Amino acid sequence: MNMPVHPAVMRATISAQGVLLAADLPLLALQRQAGGDLDAPLAVPQLAAVARLASRLGIAISRPVVAASDQGDIEMWVRAKPEGEAVQLSVIEWNERPLPAPAMENGSRESDIAALAGGWTWQIDTLLRFQIVMAEEDAGATLPESPPPPGSRFSAYFQLQGDEEGDMAMLRGFAQRRAFRNQQAVLVSDPERRYSLAGFPLFDLAGQLLGYRGKATPVDEAAARAPDPQSTFAYPGEFGRRLDRSLRQPLGRIIANADTISAQLKGPLRADYAGYASDIAAAGRHLMALVDDLADLQAIDRPDFTVTAEEIDLADLGRRAAGLLNVKAIDGHISIFPPDISERAPATGEFRRVLQILVNLVGNAVRYSPEGGQVRIATEMQGRLASVTVVDQGPGVADGDRERIFDKFERLGRDDAAGSGLGLYISRRLARAMGGDIRVGGNAGEGARFVLTLPARG
Repeated sequence: MNMPVHPAVMRATISAQGVLLAADLPLLALQRQAGGDLDAPLAVPQLAAVARLASRLGIAISRPVVAASDQGDIEMWVRAKPEGEAVQLSVIEWNERPLPAPAMENGSRESDIAALAGGWTWQIDTLLRFQIVMAEEDAGATLPESPPPPGSRFSAYFQLQGDEEGDMAMLRGFAQRRAFRNQQAVLVSDPERRYSLAGFPLFDLAGQLLGYRGKATPVDEAAARAPDPQSTFAYPGEFGRRLDRSLRQPLGRIIANADTISAQLKGPLRADYAGYASDIAAAGRHLMALVDDLADLQAIDRPDFTVTAEEIDLADLGRRAAGLLNVKAIDGHISIFPPDISERAPATGEFRRVLQILVNLVGNAVRYSPEGGQVRIATEMQGRLASVTVVDQGPGVADGDRERIFDKFERLGRDDAAGSGLGLYISRRLARAMGGDIRVGGNAGEGARFVLTLPARG
């Protein structure tokens, strides 16, 4: 490939709003390939990110980036410097090279996955927006009648289809930052038109994910197997396994790395950066809890869902739940009073599921108790029933909401980020599956009183 000769230094001017005001010809050509132009938002995400960072910090930033063009990848060393209301961008190095082809299993190359005859090439950034849509002329391919315009969202054009197990190769590939193949999809505008998608990740010189490049190959409807109408949904029996593979593992890595950064275990860090890492870890844990809730929801809504009948002690489980949440309570200056060590409340239920219910009830009590408040856990034996009660000093639950609060995704109008609105629904379903129930009492404005009852152990 004959590479064009470019100036030693190329420059561009970007406004504080991210609009490209001026640019040397090579940078302007790259901007136009990405779907932009002069006096339009900078459409090359790698350059826009450097410009935004320099503008936000108010200091000059220099770093290597890799951007994708129609001919290949471009390695650049970029310097962004704020000047007044604009950012001056200087590209000191500009090296064009063919697309990288990292090795993968069985000795194949990841880029080979996308080299499928008869398709057209697409490239998306990390926000799943199209950057490049291009026909492979040497393969005799043509673009679809209405190709996705650069800047449009991938999900507005393609609707992904699950395989026989409900798995989606593209989502799994994105979660693991790996190549994928054989992802079936239909056009949002015409579900009768099907494509097979394959792609591989693009990284910059620092190892940061830039996006994905791949191929969309039309599927011959006459030869293709008719899709199973249930294939776009996860079968309940496999849901937890796929969540673990596609979500729990990458989320776990995000949380662990963010905790390491926040704790500054690898060296000192600016306080605001450590705070950002702490926020990332907290958001990761929130997502992990949501994943767990969704997995539980799939399980308990199955018609064949069952629980194990074990000999348990509600007082012991109340003390365990208090111990698990004691640190969180201390952080909020809230005191938890568990059952006395001598108390016993023998019942029948599944140990793990009852502990899950109590952790949810006590966690809610801690979350909605005022600073300096108290949460009390008490047990009682009433004939053939054993009960454990969790009482807090929060706002309580109004009479008209005492059944509604157990509805799926019900959060009683709260707009805070805590909880998914599934915890109480799942808890009551579990309690009833074990032959018990959960009810709520207490006067509004005077705290809530949640009572879990289970069959007493004879």
